[in-house]
Amino acid sequence: MLLVPKKVLGTNSFVLRGTAMKIMSCHKGITLIELLVVVVIVAILAAIAIPSYSGYMVRARRADAKTALQQLRAAQEMRRAEYGSYSNDRAALQTSWGGPAEYVGDYHITLAATATTFTGTAAPNTARQSSDPDLTIDQDGTKLPADYWVK
Repeated sequence: MLLVPKKVLGTNSFVLRGTAMKIMSCHKGITLIELLVVVVIVAILAAIAIPSYSGYMVRARRADAKTALQQLRAAQEMRRAEYGSYSNDRAALQTSWGGPAEYVGDYHITLAATATTFTGTAAPNTARQSSDPDLTIDQDGTKLPADYWVK
């Protein structure tokens, strides 16, 4: 009998062999069970991450609309300081006082104004923002709906 080294589960050990030495091949690779475990783990992580990412993207696009409405309010206040009244002309507000464009990101910006009041509205105009309500701001800085301006 001859002692021949054999690798068993990552450790070195000696196994008794007959005079004819057999060389055993090492099994390399992964089993189907191991592969399935990895696939399940990845699926669970994806199920958690995708909704969180989608919500983050909706809030990020909403930030564009909030910024545009705040620019509209600032432009209206600059115009009122110069002329004593608000304007209903968005193009003039955009060129002279830095107001926003009609379309900003996924939102359509509209304006309704009188000499003493105005309301700016950002309405979602794409399917990916369709879950958002219209955002509004007025001459007093009132932002509605309030819970969408905080987040």
